[in-house]
Parts: sequence; C-alpha cells; structure tokens
Amino acid sequence: MNQTPIYQSRFEALNCCILIPTYNNEKTLGGVLQDLLLYTANILVVNDGSTDATRDILKDFQEINVHHFQENKGKGEALKHGFKVAEDLGYKYAITIDSDGQHYPDDLDIFLTQLEEKKEGTEILLVGDRNMGQDGIPGKSTTGNKFSNFWFLVVTGTQLTDTQSGYRLYPLKVVNNIKLYTNKFELEIEIIVKAAWRKVKVRNVPIKVFYEENRVTHFRPFWDITRITILYIWFVLVSFFYIHPRDTYQDFRKKGYKRFWKENIIKSQEPAHKKAAAIALGVFVGILPFWGLHTLLVFSLAAMFKLNKVVAFLFSNISIPPLIPFIIYASYQSGSLLTGRGFAWQLKPEDFDSTSDIFFGLWQYIIGSFALAGIAALLLWIVFYFLFSVTNQKQVIKP
Repeated sequence: MNQTPIYQSRFEALNCCILIPTYNNEKTLGGVLQDLLLYTANILVVNDGSTDATRDILKDFQEINVHHFQENKGKGEALKHGFKVAEDLGYKYAITIDSDGQHYPDDLDIFLTQLEEKKEGTEILLVGDRNMGQDGIPGKSTTGNKFSNFWFLVVTGTQLTDTQSGYRLYPLKVVNNIKLYTNKFELEIEIIVKAAWRKVKVRNVPIKVFYEENRVTHFRPFWDITRITILYIWFVLVSFFYIHPRDTYQDFRKKGYKRFWKENIIKSQEPAHKKAAAIALGVFVGILPFWGLHTLLVFSLAAMFKLNKVVAFLFSNISIPPLIPFIIYASYQSGSLLTGRGFAWQLKPEDFDSTSDIFFGLWQYIIGSFALAGIAALLLWIVFYFLFSVTNQKQVIKP
C-alpha cells in the first residue's frame, strides 16, 4: 500500500503543484523526482528537448504529468508552457524547482507556510534566498546575483537578496496574464519585475542549497548575462519614464497634496539626515550636465544609497526650462574660477573664436557644474537637515 505523500493534503488545499523544467539532467533528474514524490504527487515536468536519457527516466514515473518538447527551446519557454498547463489542470500556484539537485525538497514547507498565511485579497510571488554569501557558492553566481539584485531594486523599488534562484512559488493567474517576451533564463527576471509592477508582493524566503562540484548547468555566462543586461536596460527605461512616474502620480492623486507631502516626505519614518540626503541628491543630479539622463541617474543613485526616490526625483527637476540658462551660466562661471580664468559677468562670442576655445569652454562648464552641484547639494542638505530635525522634535513633543 502506497503511503500518502507528506504534504499532499496541503498541496491539495492550496491548489498547488510542483513544476520542473529539465534539460539534459539525466544524472540528477530521477533522484530529484523520487525525493519530491515523498512530499506530493502534484508534479508537472516539462522536458525541454533533452538529448540524453531524460525521456527514458521519465517513463519510470507514470504518476507524474510529463510534457516533451521535440527540440530545446530554452528554460523560459518550458516554464511558460508549464504555467499554462498547470492552470489548465486547475492549479492556482506552482512551485518551480530545478532538476540539477541543488534544491532540498523539505524547503517546500517554507513556501507552503507562506502561502497558507497569505492575506486574503493579496497576491505573492516567492523567490528562494540561497544565502549567496555562504561558502561553496560559485563566485560567478554571486557576482551575477548582486548585479541582478541591484537593478531589480532600481526598477521596482523592492529589495531582494536573491533574484536568480529557480526555487520559487508563482501565482499562475497573474503569471499567465503577463505578456512575456523572453524564452531563456532571463524569463525568471522578466516575471518578477513585471509582477512587482502589478503590485504583487515579491519577496525572498530562506532556503538551503547544495552545489555539487561538477553539477550540470546550462547557464552560459557571457550570452545569458548579456541577455539579462539588455533586459534590465529596457526595464530601466520603462520604469523611469513610465512605471515610477505613474506610481508617484497615482499615489499623489490618491492622497492629495497635503497628505502626500506629510506621509511621503515630512512624516516619513526615515531619519532627518536621510530625508535631507534625498533632497540633496535630487538637486545634485539635476545640476549635472547629463541632460536627458537625470531621471535615470537619480533613481539609480537613490536606489544605491537607499534614499527616498520620490523626493529625489522631485528635486532633480530643478533643471526645468526657466532655470536651465541660469544653471548653465553659474556652472560655467564656477568652472572659470576653478580653472584660474577668473570670473567674467559677460560671455562674448569672441571668447569662443577657435575650436580649442570651444572645447576648453565645454570642459570649464563640466567642471563647474560638478562643483556647483556639490556645493548646492551640501548647502541644501544642511538647511533641510536642520528643518527636518526641528520638525521631528516637534512631532515627538506634541501630545
């Protein structure tokens, strides 16, 4: 008599299944499936055109729902196919696990517990956190993960410590309603970014990981990192010129000017020095001579230094048309002082009567803009630090 899998009742109650995309993992696939069957029978495998013994191995697991691709299409295509099949089978959630043996089946409990505790009316997407700083994690994996984590924070405003783990829990209705364009490893990044943009709670959960020294991996460092980089470049453009402004505008409309100012700026839980730093950063970036890139820079730097992106963005708009001529003029004159040419109230055409004069004038402007930006940012930080400190003290004293 077959024993009921350990978590079968939980999987059934949550309408959840396990989805495994696999490609040429004949050494580990059988063991992974045998271990998972101890926990649940709700398993779906998508064989992504394997050319090894994968088909023969899967024949020994008749109780598992198996789908075969005739040729290799990429992990992303295997996942997309599996998501659609799983929803068609009536499942609401799918936990994805790689077939290379790096994941521990008993960590399924962590995903299921989070799903059981999920608040009604909210949706979650969970990504396993492999604790990439521990011993035994390949250096290239750690570097690539840090790169992805940073840009995920920039484009979504959500801090994750692991964005590349394949051990995840997906809400199928959400995922299948997202228009997805990638088809390889970068699809996992595309999903979590677009899910976060749809207000899905994307967060990490701690998991264990086992890295065998000679494990089979199909991740191609150069090409796959290049594809992920290109994807993030696109996400940066979309988030800076549409998503972030849209979210800020919607928040502003929902709260109104007074409430938006009080909740997002004045009464923020951040200490005074961080609120002042966000303003200083916005002004610093707004004065710099990187016209057309101010939004990109301010959001990237705000994310890097963990500052209020809304505040930084608002104050970066110091470079609006009425002020641009004054900023350029002040920057040029600042550069004139720094390069030893002295201060001149008037700029005359004869000052730029040669190519060398034009290039030197441009260089003078660039140097001056950085100096002006630094001085303005420092002064504003001092002023607003004082103002926010006084405001915070009044709020503490107020009964």
